[in-house]
Amino acid sequence: MKQFKQVAVIFLGLALTQPVWADEPPMTVSIKRLSMETAQVIAQGAVEACRKEGIQIGVTVVDRDGTVQAVLRDTIAALITVKISKQKAFTAVNFNAPTSQLSSRANTPIGRVKGLVMSAGGLPIQAGGMLLGGVGVSGAPSGETDEACAQAGIDKVLSDLEMSM
Repeated sequence: MKQFKQVAVIFLGLALTQPVWADEPPMTVSIKRLSMETAQVIAQGAVEACRKEGIQIGVTVVDRDGTVQAVLRDTIAALITVKISKQKAFTAVNFNAPTSQLSSRANTPIGRVKGLVMSAGGLPIQAGGMLLGGVGVSGAPSGETDEACAQAGIDKVLSDLEMSM
């Protein structure tokens, strides 16, 4: 019994000596990022989906900060598709929303910010409730097709991403 009391006193002492700041939020955070290989799989998946439709596209995958991780331009896709796909991916990740949902804001001051494109074809990449990046596609006859190809790229890795979170 005496030994139990000694152990209890030690645990009580340890509990009372915890720093006051233990309830404070951490001073740093851990952020999950897409690997380069995952970004490449997403980009390749988007190209493959559009090829099935007979469409040549440019696709860009960016990290959560909007920094480019992977870029592909299909063989005869116009060079401008690379620039537009990058802007769509950048916009999607910065607003954490599909660019198709932002089209009503295109003619507002925020929609005129250089580097943003608020037309369909850009999607955020999310898994486990966390924003990981964005993908933008350009080159299809419609933004809806661009967006469908972007989604196909994300779908190539989504279940694995969800399992890794």
